[in-house]
Amino acid sequence: MAIQSAYRPIAVRLVAGLCLGAALLAPAAHAGIFDDDEARRAILDLRQKLEQSNEQQRARQAEQMAALTEQVGQLKRGMLDLNNQLEQMRADNARLRGQNEELVRAVSEMQRRQKDLQSGVDDRMRRFEPQKVVLDGKEFSADAEEKRSYDEAMELLRKSDFAGTASALNAFRKRFPASGYNDSVLFWLGNAQYGNRQYKEAITSFRALVSAAPDHPKAPEAMLAIANCQAELRDTKSARQTINELIRAYPSSEAAQAGKERLATLK
Repeated sequence: MAIQSAYRPIAVRLVAGLCLGAALLAPAAHAGIFDDDEARRAILDLRQKLEQSNEQQRARQAEQMAALTEQVGQLKRGMLDLNNQLEQMRADNARLRGQNEELVRAVSEMQRRQKDLQSGVDDRMRRFEPQKVVLDGKEFSADAEEKRSYDEAMELLRKSDFAGTASALNAFRKRFPASGYNDSVLFWLGNAQYGNRQYKEAITSFRALVSAAPDHPKAPEAMLAIANCQAELRDTKSARQTINELIRAYPSSEAAQAGKERLATLK
């Protein structure tokens, strides 16, 4: 009993200590529980703020994406419009090139027609302008129609169309009675008549030349031709007489030499 009594104060003190410890630990435990709640609320609040921030960030990104999409759409539409404008410009340029080529062709055609018209006017004017002609050593002026008529008659003679030549040269003499061609016309008219066996008419033409132009270069030939026509008409006496006149009038001419040879054949 004495021993129990001795330990009792110790036990009491131990229990008291334990109670005091429990009393002291109780606020600390309560404080620990409070700290956990605050931490959880802080975490939840932080999480909520983070979610709100993420939501706001997503909203801004969505707005930016929408704006970017609109900008891309506008850019595409702008590029499409630009491409359409370029295509229109290409079409316009092609049309303008076509119009320019057509205009160039039209101008070229107009210039060609103008040139042809001017050439035609020049040709018509030349028909009425006198031209200088040198024939058988004689120089004179003749209009284009006069020259053309003479040249056409000579072309018929070169083709041995004696009847056509005689007709053309007779018409020439009537149309151009004062022509510088007339001496030559008489000579070739006589030759055409001779070729057509119109000997009397040929004698008349040759004599007209000798009478009108005794100094003409073809006058000696005309006299010899008269003698040949007379011989063809079997008028030998007249032929010999004409050749003698030729020799006296034009002694140094080739026609006179030919006439001397011709005399030997005239009986």
